[in-house]
Amino acid sequence: MANEELNLNEILKIRREKLEHLKAIGRNPFEILNYDHTHHSNDIKDNFEEMEGKDVSIAGRIMSFRDMGKASFCDIQDRYGRIQTYVKQDEIGEEEYKLFKTYDIGDIVGIKGFVFKTKRGEISVHAKQVTLLCKSLQPLPEKWHGLKDTEMRYRQRYVDLIVNEDVRDTFYKRTKIIKAIREFLDAKDYIEVDTPILATIASGAAARPFITHSNALDIDLYLRIATELYLKRLIVGGFERVYEMGKDFRNEGIDVRHNPEFTMIELYQAYADYNDMMELTENLVAYCAEKVLGTTKINYQGTELDLTPPWNRLTMVDAVKKYSGVDFNEIKTDEEAREVAVKLKVVDELKKKLKDCTKGDILNAAFEVYAEEHLIQPTFILDYPVEISPLTKKKNDDPTMTERFEAFIFAREVANAYSELNDPIDQKERFDQQANDKELGDDEAYATDDDFVNSLEVGMPPTGGLGIGIDRIIMFLTNSYSIRDVILFPTMKPQA
Repeated sequence: MANEELNLNEILKIRREKLEHLKAIGRNPFEILNYDHTHHSNDIKDNFEEMEGKDVSIAGRIMSFRDMGKASFCDIQDRYGRIQTYVKQDEIGEEEYKLFKTYDIGDIVGIKGFVFKTKRGEISVHAKQVTLLCKSLQPLPEKWHGLKDTEMRYRQRYVDLIVNEDVRDTFYKRTKIIKAIREFLDAKDYIEVDTPILATIASGAAARPFITHSNALDIDLYLRIATELYLKRLIVGGFERVYEMGKDFRNEGIDVRHNPEFTMIELYQAYADYNDMMELTENLVAYCAEKVLGTTKINYQGTELDLTPPWNRLTMVDAVKKYSGVDFNEIKTDEEAREVAVKLKVVDELKKKLKDCTKGDILNAAFEVYAEEHLIQPTFILDYPVEISPLTKKKNDDPTMTERFEAFIFAREVANAYSELNDPIDQKERFDQQANDKELGDDEAYATDDDFVNSLEVGMPPTGGLGIGIDRIIMFLTNSYSIRDVILFPTMKPQA
């Protein structure tokens, strides 16, 4: 095995020299096309009583090596974990054993042998034949410290997955969570669909888009920021329950909660409203927790969270009153609200100049500053101002507010839902207002989609709609601090 005291350049040189020697003796591992392995590490460990003494063929990466002269132990890691193998000179032959001892940690090997248990009680495979399947030319991180550099972990996720078992477990759980989401919705007769990622209009959310260009059409196109408007067209077309889970793209900041490319699910149900969406949200998240973790009570970053339905419910006005002391129900005009904005020191959070802001704009800013940080346990915040909810039905008892909620866990938004606006005349007026807001400086204002308005003129039934940030739910269910910890290859600036 390579001397751990050697510097990196020497190690790289030695490994390449070993490869050249293998090629020279006709043992180039890169010429091997396949390898028939019959078992994984868990098959053998979980069923030792029936496997003991039986011949097996395993394959994986060498993760440790203990040289005992004419015999050696090495740990082989496959997709399910590690298993010890015992390689003896008398068993595989002197020449093969001599070659085996030149192999390095990180090399991928195939081993044929029989299952046994060592004197220390460790389930192992006694090798009869060892085949080098791939020569690793780069050393793995030093075993006791592992790959700790956070940025390097994200850049070289393939190494991160090899050396950090908890990282592999996170992404296995990610797959299980996504599968559970589909199970939950499929059982409720939702249909999964695919809608365009490239669109001529970036709408359906308040976000900045990525822009590209179609040479064939000679027009600019946008990577989608949301699937909403296409999915509601399908409700118009008669698909009463639809969902789409996939990538959305927003040309915005990168931090522990945001990545420019992220996974969302949006779903729409005809003849439903935001109350139905609340019930669906809390039950969907609880189902995933129970399915993957076996419980709806989780620990996230040292805080106990209870995902068991029903979740807390609080209107935006009541939340602001509770945490700032200001009751926006008592504020009658936009002018009064602007005075309150100065008093509460929320002017910097406004997306437009203060003189252009309405009571609803200021209520939302006050909520973000004063209330969000307190929403630790799962909470639905209900009834958002109409100014910031251009695709949502107004409340019948208060036309300044809409039937919209956002779900918060650990002070982070994880879901957004509406009783969907299906009045085409009102929708066109809301789009016009958004266009005006964009002119006033709101870069995230919604773009007008005239074809969507046309679809509403054809007729869309009363509909409940919901969007959930899949990555954020996975963060909570895997106790991951950053969204980059649950995205296999997060967006990063290239190294120089």
